[in-house]
Amino acid sequence: MRHYVSVMLLLLAMMAHAADGKWAGTWATAIEPVGKNDLPDNLDLANSSIRQVVKVSTGGREIRLRLSNEFSEKPIEIRSVWVADTRDSSDVDRKTARSLYFGGRKAVTIEPGKTVTSDALAYGLKPLQLLAITISYGAVSAKATGHRGSRTTSYVVKGEGRPRRSFNGALRLERWLNIAAVEVRADGKKSIAILGNSITDGRGSDTDRQNRWPDRMAEALAGNALTSGIGVLNLGIGGNCVVAGGLGPTALNRFDTDILGQNGLEAVVVFEGINDIGGAQGNCERRAGELIEAYKLFVDKAHKRGIKVYGATITPFGNSFYDAGFFREAARQTVNRWIRTGGAFDGVIDFDMLMRDSECPAKLRRQWQSDWLHPNAEGYEAMGRMAAQFIIDEQTKAEP
Repeated sequence: MRHYVSVMLLLLAMMAHAADGKWAGTWATAIEPVGKNDLPDNLDLANSSIRQVVKVSTGGREIRLRLSNEFSEKPIEIRSVWVADTRDSSDVDRKTARSLYFGGRKAVTIEPGKTVTSDALAYGLKPLQLLAITISYGAVSAKATGHRGSRTTSYVVKGEGRPRRSFNGALRLERWLNIAAVEVRADGKKSIAILGNSITDGRGSDTDRQNRWPDRMAEALAGNALTSGIGVLNLGIGGNCVVAGGLGPTALNRFDTDILGQNGLEAVVVFEGINDIGGAQGNCERRAGELIEAYKLFVDKAHKRGIKVYGATITPFGNSFYDAGFFREAARQTVNRWIRTGGAFDGVIDFDMLMRDSECPAKLRRQWQSDWLHPNAEGYEAMGRMAAQFIIDEQTKAEP
């Protein structure tokens, strides 16, 4: 009898492990503090519901959602969370609506500084689809956790946002709150995380058009048989720096969580440093050296986990508010030279070469810029195509 019980316990453990399986990211955002000045004055999330829209990269038969209260000072009470396919604006396809559970319960409380992950949910998630996530709150923290640069409209109504409830007339804001990642059952899928700033976050792209360069990259990868199972995770933060200053946690401080904390990670793209150089005040040469040392650290950490790291060269900023003479441009050139020739990265995506003006390499191409620092939608499309082709080429080389 004792032997029978032991065997049954072993089988149950094996079944539980098999049921848990492995997961890969299909969408993610970089979590940051969202202060009172970042939100509408008339916004009150307590006893309200927010509907948020995300565009996934890969599809899957099962999904789960990660929620964060990392930067809040008090617990947040969540009464329910459900997902659905979107239709138009705030509308959803109600027949696709499914509730998420957390440890078998619809309600969950997230303590300050913590994250929670939902139970697995059977859901026919399609590649590149828009997914609506509706969260109904009880008590909330005055200091929010989320992402300021969603460039996607979210909708807030008072009371519980049940699947049949209309969100017409809802308060609108361009922020994501508490949502951190959507994952799919791996089934051979993997993901690529992009460490970046506002250029990756999509400054200069169009609200609700999902035309940042990582979006365009995901579209191109999905259209190729070799790369259709690779998710693209945009971990850009507007105004972010690698070493010091800027907005949100520095890349040095968030690399372990925002990047290495993603599931199913196959590779990382490091495309950050323009704000460090642009904000350097008389210490450009030292700042260039600090960036290079930070890149080396990122590569070392990722390689220890068997993850490849690709470096992306820093794009030009001539004519922008960062254009302040020779020394900042010299620092950019120094860093880009090291990215291309230093040998630390597993490959290089040369955005500088793609985006620079052939007659004035310190400036972006006129037709691809929005403010001489950030590309426009056309420029982002070109960047996405280049990044996708680089990954396709890498996957082709890896084929036996």
